[in-house]
Amino acid sequence: MAKYLMLGKYSVEAIKGIKTERTKKAAEIFKRQGGKIISMYALVGPYDLALIVDLPGNIALMKASVALARLSGITFFSSPAITVEEFDRALA
Repeated sequence: MAKYLMLGKYSVEAIKGIKTERTKKAAEIFKRQGGKIISMYALVGPYDLALIVDLPGNIALMKASVALARLSGITFFSSPAITVEEFDRALA
């Protein structure tokens, strides 16, 4: 499994649809792709949301990102993420 950082930006439509039920549906999207949401944060600044997710790979990430955009109107910028310990070992 790979970890990814997903930074989301609300559209006007996405803001109108904020509700707990949509968040639950988002979690289901990741489960269907064989992964899970590790943590989610609301942000103030250029992005509105940050998700740290665990997924089997890039194809699962792409499928989840498109499904989330369809569900919510939120667009995501995604990047693979590794722990600092993994980074240190890779460069040792």
